[in-house]
Amino acid sequence: MTERYAVVGAGSRASLYVNAIAGPFADRATLVAICEPNPVRAALYVDELAAAGGDVPEVWHPDRLEQMITSLGIDRVIVTARDDLHAELIVRALDAGADVVVEKPLTIDAPSARRIEEAIERTGRQVVVTFNYRYSPRNSALRQVIQDGLIGEVTSIDFSWMLDTKHGADYFRRWHREKKNSGGLLVHKASHHFDLVNWWIHSEPRRVYASGGLRFYGADNAAARGLGQRPSRGTHEGAHDAFELDLRADDRLAALYLDAEQHDGYVRDLDVFSDGITIEDNLALVVDYASGATLSYSLNAHSPWEGYRVAVNGTKGRVELDVIERGAVLEDEGLHPVLDPSATDAGSSGSLRPEGERLLLQRHWEAPVEIEIGGTAGGHGGGDALLLSDVFVGPSDDPLARPADWRDGVRSIAVGIAGNISLETGQPVQVADLGIDLLAQRTP
Repeated sequence: MTERYAVVGAGSRASLYVNAIAGPFADRATLVAICEPNPVRAALYVDELAAAGGDVPEVWHPDRLEQMITSLGIDRVIVTARDDLHAELIVRALDAGADVVVEKPLTIDAPSARRIEEAIERTGRQVVVTFNYRYSPRNSALRQVIQDGLIGEVTSIDFSWMLDTKHGADYFRRWHREKKNSGGLLVHKASHHFDLVNWWIHSEPRRVYASGGLRFYGADNAAARGLGQRPSRGTHEGAHDAFELDLRADDRLAALYLDAEQHDGYVRDLDVFSDGITIEDNLALVVDYASGATLSYSLNAHSPWEGYRVAVNGTKGRVELDVIERGAVLEDEGLHPVLDPSATDAGSSGSLRPEGERLLLQRHWEAPVEIEIGGTAGGHGGGDALLLSDVFVGPSDDPLARPADWRDGVRSIAVGIAGNISLETGQPVQVADLGIDLLAQRTP
C-alpha cells in the first residue's frame, strides 16, 4: 500500500526523507506536498524532483497545514522544521487526521511535550521519532552486549561526547545558537545521546543535575582572548579564518540558505564569536536512573577532534566503546562547508588519532576481548537505511528494539529539559516534577 506524505520544513535535513521517498521507497510512499514558508527552499526540492523525473509535489505554507492534510489526503507528515516549531506542527497534524514522523528532538520543553501527549491521547494517532544513532552498528553492538547480560546489571555509565571546531562550531552560527529555538545542545544534540543511554540500559531517567556554560564561543569569550574585530558573517569579501563558513563554497548550502535569506531574513553563517548566543558549549550532567544506575555525561563543542567514548560498568565487568569520527581539524578545513562526520565513511587522518571505532568487553577476572562491529556503506554505517526501512515499510520484529516512538522521544528530552532547569537553578531536578505524566509508561 502506498501512503501519501508531506514534508514540513525544507532545510537540509529534509533531503534524507525526500530522497528516500523518491528512491528506494517509491513503491511505499508518495510525496505529494512540500510545506515550507520560504519559497526558494521549497522550489529547490520541487525542481530537483522534477529534474529526476519523479512526481512533483505541491508547495503549501505551514499556515494552511490542516487544509493541506485534508484536501490532499495526507496519511503521514514528516516534520523537519526548527525544533521549537515541532510541537505546534505535530499537534496540528494529528488533529487534522495525519500520523507524524518527526526528527529529534520531539520538542524542546515540558509544556509542549504535554501538548503532544494530550494530542496523541485525544486523536489516537501515531508519532514516530527518528533516532538514527540507535541503528549505527557500533551502538547496536553495545546494546547487544548489555542485553545479553555479559556485564551483569548496569551500575554506572561514563559518556563523553566531543564536537570539534568544524562540526561543533556550526551550532553557534545558525538558529541553534538561541536556546528559545533549540533548547540548547542538551536538547537538540544530546537528546540523541540520552536516548542511547535510555535504550542501552532499558531504564528511565529520574533525577538530573547539570553544570556548564558558554566558555569558548560568543563575543565575551572572544574579547577575553583578544580576538579583535570580526566580520558579522562568514560569507564576505576578503580573507577568512578557520571559524568562518562561506556559503558560496557549497552550491547546495548557497541554494538552501544564501539565495533564500531575502525571503525570511535567516542568516545561516553568523560569526561564532558574535553576540546573541544563549546556549552552552561546555556541559556536564549526573543522571540517576530508575534501575539504580548513574550516568556521568559531558559534552564539549570546541574539541580539536570529534567522537565519543562510552564506558558501561556492571556487576560482572565493563564494556567500552571508543569512536573517533574525525581525528583532527586542520586550519584550512575551517574554510569549507561543515558536514556531519557521522554521515561520512570513516577514513584515516594520517595522525596519531586515526578515525575508527573499537568495542572492548572485559569481565571480572578475564582479559579484555574486542567485540566485532559490523556495518555497511552509507550514513551511520548503514544505520540510516535500516531506520528508513522502519519508517517507510514498518517496524521490524527487532530483537534490539531499535524503532522508537513518541514515548522514547519524551524520555530523551526529559534529561535535557531537566538539565536546562538545573543550569538555571543550580539544583538537581526530579524528572517527575516536569509534569510529563506519561514518561513512566514504558512500552514492552
